[in-house]
Amino acid sequence: MTARLSPSRRESHVVSQPHLRTVVVLAAGEGKRMKSSLPKVLHPLLGRTLLGHVLAAAAPLGADRTVVVVGHGADQVRAHLTDVAPAATPVLQERQLGTGHAVRIALDAVPDATGTVVVINGDVPLLRPETVQALVEAHEGAAAAATVLAAEVPDPTGLGRIVRDVQGQLEQIVEERDASPQQRALREINAGIYAFDAARLREALGKLSTDNDQGEEYLTDVFALLRDAGEPVAVHCAADHVETLGCNDRVELSALRRLLRDRVNEGWMRTGVSILDPHTTWIDVTATVERDAVIDQNTQLQGATVVGEGALVGPDTTLVDTVVGAGASVVRSHAVGAEVGPEASVGPYAYLRPESRLGRKAKVGTFVETKKASIGDGSKVPHLSYVGDATIGEHSNIGAATVFVNYDGVRKHHTTIGSHARTGADNMFVAPVRVGDGAYTAAGSVITGDVPPGAMAVARGQQRNVEGWVLRKRAGTEAAEAARRAGEDAAETGGAAREGD
Repeated sequence: MTARLSPSRRESHVVSQPHLRTVVVLAAGEGKRMKSSLPKVLHPLLGRTLLGHVLAAAAPLGADRTVVVVGHGADQVRAHLTDVAPAATPVLQERQLGTGHAVRIALDAVPDATGTVVVINGDVPLLRPETVQALVEAHEGAAAAATVLAAEVPDPTGLGRIVRDVQGQLEQIVEERDASPQQRALREINAGIYAFDAARLREALGKLSTDNDQGEEYLTDVFALLRDAGEPVAVHCAADHVETLGCNDRVELSALRRLLRDRVNEGWMRTGVSILDPHTTWIDVTATVERDAVIDQNTQLQGATVVGEGALVGPDTTLVDTVVGAGASVVRSHAVGAEVGPEASVGPYAYLRPESRLGRKAKVGTFVETKKASIGDGSKVPHLSYVGDATIGEHSNIGAATVFVNYDGVRKHHTTIGSHARTGADNMFVAPVRVGDGAYTAAGSVITGDVPPGAMAVARGQQRNVEGWVLRKRAGTEAAEAARRAGEDAAETGGAAREGD
């Protein structure tokens, strides 16, 4: 599930300022090196797409409007925006003629925009809201015409360089393909995140040329134009260059995912969560874990999953949009859209499908599958069973190898088991059927009718033994030989007993 964008509780201290602001996100590129039919900005990592992470980082600015420039896979990106940021305005860049051209199209869509324009590339998922806020505050505090976010990186290959003059002021931003050997040796890079004065930006965009190796309008050329016109331009350095890392292919996406995993896990551990093996624990940014919870190895918490205080999850567990109550345990299991009550237990090797609800101290055990099932407080489904479209009351026990037969080939039907009921092993409940409070059902029964409260239901044929069948019908087999020996032993034992008499 993809959550709508809102600041998380760890981001909520970032307070928007009373300036007029417009955010422009550049998300039109194809991302050829991703080798995917999915637009690059829609590739997911830990609960959000690349674009979703960028929008989340910008959200605390409290911008008056957000414009997303779309191009490749425009319909897919628009649909995604409808889900995660419905207030954002998508603007189509039919031909990708450069970042300057993209921003010009974006501003044309909001002709009344004034104040600060923040421009962010759509592929920087590790960007923190605090960093965006600091960039904007520095830009507005200095009354700069333009401010670029920069970072000092170990390896600047493929990235635009920040070129400073002898006074240390910004001289220009140069793309690597247009850079001289001396400029390529610089390690201070352009992070692709900017703040501009809206009026000055509009004027400079009209002066951009395509006289470069790409034949495109570079947004970065705006800085040189403004500087040459005597306008103040500035550089704001990110505290951590990791935040500025972009994504161009699947290898880089995987690296970003690992970095984000480590950041998320460290954050939760510092709030009082025990993560026993952080390298094999993957927690979406949209998930919540409360203090004293224990997350064991090889565990994934996805979507809107919530793990309550003191709960144990894992090892080898995946939870998607699932709520785990305080003190509950979920071991070696898979759950989607489920709710596990306080002190309940699940697994090992259980599968909770959507709308499975376990009450306090309820149990779903080994090799049990549930779907659209409500299991009351203290009730147990311990072994090898399927419970679908069912309600089980409180403190009932479902025998091993039980199947709730909920489908007649056309429609699904419901089964109700009362409170304090005891159902036998290898039962089948052919829905619709009701078993009353305190009722019992015999092992091996196929229950097709209602069972009154306190009754014992037996629905099976009477046992009939055909003596000597194996000796007659399976003569010469090991089974027949074993039966023969057992018969002789029984005869000798019986004879000895008679002699003793």
